[in-house]
Amino acid sequence: MTCPQPRRAARAGLVALAVALAAPLAGCSFFQAAPVQRGNRAEAEVVAQLTPGVSTKTDVEALLGSPTATGTFDRNAWYYISSVTRMQPASNPSSEDQRVVALNFDENGVLRNVEQRGQDDMRSVGMVGRTTPVPGTDRTLLQALFGNIGRVGAGNLGADTSPGGGPGR
Repeated sequence: MTCPQPRRAARAGLVALAVALAAPLAGCSFFQAAPVQRGNRAEAEVVAQLTPGVSTKTDVEALLGSPTATGTFDRNAWYYISSVTRMQPASNPSSEDQRVVALNFDENGVLRNVEQRGQDDMRSVGMVGRTTPVPGTDRTLLQALFGNIGRVGAGNLGADTSPGGGPGR
């Protein structure tokens, strides 16, 4: 008689190895959230329908909708900003597709030019680690230890502190 134990052990080892190798690959798609569209996406096919010198603000708004932003100092500059983000486990959300369509109009509301920017045109901007000092928040050790002396007293404990000033009034 032959003993089936070594075959079962080998088969169980192969199954465990296959699961261990497949687990990281399954995690790549299984735990990712669906992509989320943010902003007002101006599709390239629709933007191609705009003609500089002919299209007006009304035409643009009818095709693309309201702009995401307008120029701070120039109300004739419209921006359609969009991105597709995806949340990944144990990390910050990642942007997969960022697009900006900038439209400039003349004083009569007629489109002058269209500029499209994509992911390759973006620049990384680093955050500044400095903080603005606030007066009154820096205390020395002596101020922290002795700062409250004289402010809070134990006097008048048990006395009537009613607005009238005492009993019988």
